Amino acid sequence: MKPIVVLGSGLAGYTLVRELRKLNRDIPITMVSNGSGDYYSKPMLSNAFAQGKEPASLVLTSGPSMAEQLGFTLLAHTEVRAIHRVEKQLDTSSGVVDYDRLVLASGADPIRIPLKGDAADSVLSVNDLEDYAIFRDALGTAKSIAIMGGGLIGCEFANDLAVAGYKVTVIDPGPYPLSGLMPEQAGRQLLEPLSQTGVTWRFGTAVHSVNSSGAGYSLTLADEAEVYADVVLSAVGLRPRIGLARDAGLAVNRGIVVDEQLRSSDETIFALGDSAEIDGRVLPYVLPIMQAGRTLAKVLNGEDARVVFPFMPVVVKTPAHPVVVSPVARDAAGAWQVLERGQGIKMGFFNVQDEMTGFVITGEYAVERTAMTARCVSKS
Repeated sequence: MKPIVVLGSGLAGYTLVRELRKLNRDIPITMVSNGSGDYYSKPMLSNAFAQGKEPASLVLTSGPSMAEQLGFTLLAHTEVRAIHRVEKQLDTSSGVVDYDRLVLASGADPIRIPLKGDAADSVLSVNDLEDYAIFRDALGTAKSIAIMGGGLIGCEFANDLAVAGYKVTVIDPGPYPLSGLMPEQAGRQLLEPLSQTGVTWRFGTAVHSVNSSGAGYSLTLADEAEVYADVVLSAVGLRPRIGLARDAGLAVNRGIVVDEQLRSSDETIFALGDSAEIDGRVLPYVLPIMQAGRTLAKVLNGEDARVVFPFMPVVVKTPAHPVVVSPVARDAAGAWQVLERGQGIKMGFFNVQDEMTGFVITGEYAVERTAMTARCVSKS
C-alpha cells in the first residue's frame, strides 16, 4: 500500500500527521523534509533572543522521536526535484518516493528585495531554525541592527532585540507599523512604546543599497539618508513555495490553488499551510493552518469534510505594547471605528450592515480578545 506523503515538516505538516493519527493509526505516512524534521515552534523565532533561547533549546521533539511517536517514515535532509503526477512519484535526493496521495506543506520563502551594494548578499532573514542559528552567530558582538520591514515579523523582532539591549532601526516604505494589518490609529500605538525600548522608526522610505563599512554595514535609503548597523535583517514578508506545483502543472496563483477540502487541481494532491491558497486567500497564521490541518486529516481519512474558518485573531508578539487583530480584506466595504481609547486602542471594522466583521485591540485592551471575537461571530 502506497503511503500518504507529506512534503514539509513545519506546523502544517505536523498538525496534519497528528490529526490523521487521531483518526487512523494504520494508514502509512511518509514525511519528506529538506531539514532535520525536528519539531519546533516557528513563531518562537521572533521572540526567542531576549529569552536567551539557543537554537537547540527551541527544538521540542527531534524528528526521529516524532516519527516514532506518530508512526510515520521520516526522510530527512531530502530535496524534492520534481512531482511526476502520472506515475504518482516524487523525484528526490533520496531516490524515488511513491505516493497514494500527496500533501504539499512546504511553506514559504522570504521575499528578497533587489538591493545594490557590495554587501547586499549579507542581509539575513529568519524563516526556520537554521536561519535563526545563523542570525544568532552573526550578532556576535553586534550592538546595532537594521530591520527591513515594519510588519508583523519586523515588529516582533524589533521588540525582542531592543529588549535584549540592541539599538534597532526599523525601515519601512509604509506610513506606520503593521500597515498591512490594521488602520493607522492602531498602528501608531506601537511607535512610542517600542521607541522607549530602543527602536528607531524610519517610515516612508526603503533600503536602496547595503555596503560594507568597517565591521558593519552602511545602508543607503531611498530618501538618500544613511543608516549604519552591525547586522541587517530582512523581514519584508514571505512568498509561498509554488515552484514544484507549477512545474507539475497544478493550478497556482499567489499560492497553490485548493478547494474547501484542500484539494489541488489534481484530485490526489493537496496543499496546506503557507503554500496553500484557499478561496483566493493565503493564510500564513497558526490558527488557520491548524484549522485546515484538522479538516484535511478528515478528508484523507475518507470523510466529506470542508474547511470553515471562524474568526481567528492574530496575536502580535510585541510585549512593549500587545496587539491582537482580526484583519479584514483591504477591499472590504465598510469602515474602522474607534470604540475606546486609553493606554491603547480598541477599534472595530463595521460593514455596510453595521455589523462588526473585524477588530484590533492594543495595549490595555489586548486582554479582551475573547470578548471581541465573540462579538464578531455573533454579528457576522
